Amino acid sequence: MRVFKSLPAFVALITIFASLLFGAPARADVVVFAAASATDAVNDIGKAYVATGGAAIVPSYASSSTLAKQIESGAPASIFLSADERWMDYLADRNLLAAGSRLNLLGNRVVLVAPKDSTAKIDIVPGFPLAKLLGDGRLAVGDPSHVPVGAYTQKALEKLGVWDSVQNKLAPADSVRAALAFVERGETPFGVVYETDAAISDKVKVVGLFPEDSHPPVVYPAALIAGKDSTEAKAFFAFLQGPEAKTIFRKYGFAVK
Repeated sequence: MRVFKSLPAFVALITIFASLLFGAPARADVVVFAAASATDAVNDIGKAYVATGGAAIVPSYASSSTLAKQIESGAPASIFLSADERWMDYLADRNLLAAGSRLNLLGNRVVLVAPKDSTAKIDIVPGFPLAKLLGDGRLAVGDPSHVPVGAYTQKALEKLGVWDSVQNKLAPADSVRAALAFVERGETPFGVVYETDAAISDKVKVVGLFPEDSHPPVVYPAALIAGKDSTEAKAFFAFLQGPEAKTIFRKYGFAVK
């Protein structure tokens, strides 16, 4: 019986045989944690990437705060796309971002929406009568204590001088998509979401635009996660910044940085 004198040669032979029998080993999936407002765009970008022969993309969507806390707790995310800088800063302060990977990827607008059959058209200016418009109803919005769209909303309403009159009329939600759903179901007469969220729904309409100088700029930073920045993750992160991904982001109404 022939004896293999070289163990590496034997292992190489077995590897070649296994690859012929079972196919090449699958590449690791890329786990992407993205703000809820980026759901549709990231889903489409993931499909486009896989179509090029890239690794499978496994997305998880929630409010940026929820995702950041999960990453801090050890969730296996390779990439984080946040809807504001606060929660990216949160991870940076804890040294959880891959060095040099952070960048500002997208921008967005904050809008006031109502159910599709609403006849309202609201000029959002200092002192506008939001409380009166709400009547006995509530304003659907991401929870201002931790959901980015809610924080932008509070800042805007404070600057416009109407926060005190509506802060007890909020219907706080755990993400912007949950706030959108309140309005879609007719549970609230108005809600505050991103322009891109309003655009994907056929059940709501934009009835007012918040002045961009009424709140901090809506910026979506993205970064690789320290220790999870595999070759596959880096490849998809680069794809997110490329022309095909930019086209998809623009299709959904995002401003591309």
